[in-house]
Amino acid sequence: MNANHYKRAVCGRSTRPAAPPADLAMSLINERQDFSTIADTFLLHGSMQSPAFLDGRLCAELALHDLAPEAWLEEVCLSLGVDQPRDEPSAERLLGWRRQTLEALSAAELNFEPLLPDELFSLAERALGLQEWTLGFLEVVADAGEGPRRAWSPALREALEDLEGLTSIETDIEDSPENENDLFALTEHARMAAMLLYTEQHPGKPQVEQVDEPTQH
Repeated sequence: MNANHYKRAVCGRSTRPAAPPADLAMSLINERQDFSTIADTFLLHGSMQSPAFLDGRLCAELALHDLAPEAWLEEVCLSLGVDQPRDEPSAERLLGWRRQTLEALSAAELNFEPLLPDELFSLAERALGLQEWTLGFLEVVADAGEGPRRAWSPALREALEDLEGLTSIETDIEDSPENENDLFALTEHARMAAMLLYTEQHPGKPQVEQVDEPTQH
């Protein structure tokens, strides 16, 4: 992400808040995380960046690399410019973000949704979020190289090629029904591309895992 999108966290690490009870940690992992909740968690770490870019990376990394919880926390902290989550609730929300994404990508219901600004945001903000999500997603796909591509179907290849167009979409748009319909269609394309990538990388093997254990600091 652009350096202007975040500021380095100012966290006192000399003291550490008491860890929450295990049942609270589990409830935070299983709690539904939305764009605003994760953005607020970023703000607690002194970062004003949008979660959309990292969510795009998360979706591709789960599909291509089966990203582990510990590796995800490390990646988020690196992006936020901190050594570790500031407290246990923050860590569990970040783990919950990963877990709900994995469950949605692997679900038979095909109910995955990218973590993007919702209808409370302007269309311009939502378009920018989709653009950032796409940039993150395609960054991981590009880094994977040619190896995985050899087994991809023509449909997936075409979907990912079409996704390239979303990296340069117009984001300075007015709120209007027409623009909203167009943005919905573009978001649907990104959603389907992510599910298709995960499905082809995990043929007939829905991802099932135990609840992520709370991170110990």
